[in-house]
Amino acid sequence: MTIPHRRTGTGDHPVLVLHDWFGTSAGWSPFLDYLDGRTFSYAFLDYRGYGDRKDVTGAYTLAEIAADALALADQLGWDRFSVVGHSMGAKAAQQLLAEAPSRVRKLVGLAPVPAGSYPLDEAGEQLFYGAAEDREKRFAILDLVTGQRAGRVWLDRMVDQSLRLSTPEAVDGYVRDWTTADLERRISGNPVPVKVIVGEYDLALTTDLMRGTWLEHYPNAELEELSGSGHYPMYEAPVALASSLESFLHD
Repeated sequence: MTIPHRRTGTGDHPVLVLHDWFGTSAGWSPFLDYLDGRTFSYAFLDYRGYGDRKDVTGAYTLAEIAADALALADQLGWDRFSVVGHSMGAKAAQQLLAEAPSRVRKLVGLAPVPAGSYPLDEAGEQLFYGAAEDREKRFAILDLVTGQRAGRVWLDRMVDQSLRLSTPEAVDGYVRDWTTADLERRISGNPVPVKVIVGEYDLALTTDLMRGTWLEHYPNAELEELSGSGHYPMYEAPVALASSLESFLHD
């Protein structure tokens, strides 16, 4: 199976990029304009049910994302590579790390979901598990994680994009997996260099949560809070994000 993907850069350091629950490989906005393509080669994967692979069905699990990501790396001839995961994609990146630890050079969690289960109360389940079929619930989640400070035009655009470029079955399947899967025992103590980047206005995935999860799990982890950003720094602070990311990825 040939896996379609997006590429930018021709550098010697390969980087595999995994998108968030509402995103796609195309959803990185002006951030791509500020990447160093002479040093790095970036490959952006769409999950099954999303983007260029919207018509590809599957189990819609983190394990499946990791397997497809490794298959893409094989397709590209990448034996070792760094991995960047945004939100749900960061938990999928940790699944990949658990499956193939010797292949991961560096790991970046961007507004990242931790490795353990992510318990939701009753209201949270109604909101997140209902988002696959409900536009207003997607809007409410995006508004929450950007600190309730983004304008309606941008929020509407993000919601419309997520509805157009994903299937309800995939959105529903992934959220039920990433909120319940527990990878802590499989990744805890892994010495891979890790950087965690969070936005100061993200009301869900906060620096305090990262200190109690990612920084506890990985002995070589560092944490940076991006000012002026919430959950989507590729839109809210693209220049700062590119600088933060690549300063860490440089050897």
